[in-house]
Amino acid sequence: MILSIPNMTCGHCKSAVEKAIEEVGGRADVFLEDKEAEVSGLPAETVLAALKGAGYPAEVVE
Repeated sequence: MILSIPNMTCGHCKSAVEKAIEEVGGRADVFLEDKEAEVSGLPAETVLAALKGAGYPAEVVE
C-alpha cells in the first residue's frame, strides 16, 4: 500500500516514519521528496495508528 504523509518534511521525519512502521512489524520504503511511503506486511489500520502515534498522520493513496 502507498501512504501519503504530508507532515514528513526532513530526514528526521523520514527516520521517525521508518521506525514507527518497523516497530509494529512492517517494512517500508519511504520517499521524503514525495511525502509517501510504500508499506508491506501490515494492515492499513495498524500502520495508520502507528504513524498517528508518532506524530505523522497519514492516509492510504493506493
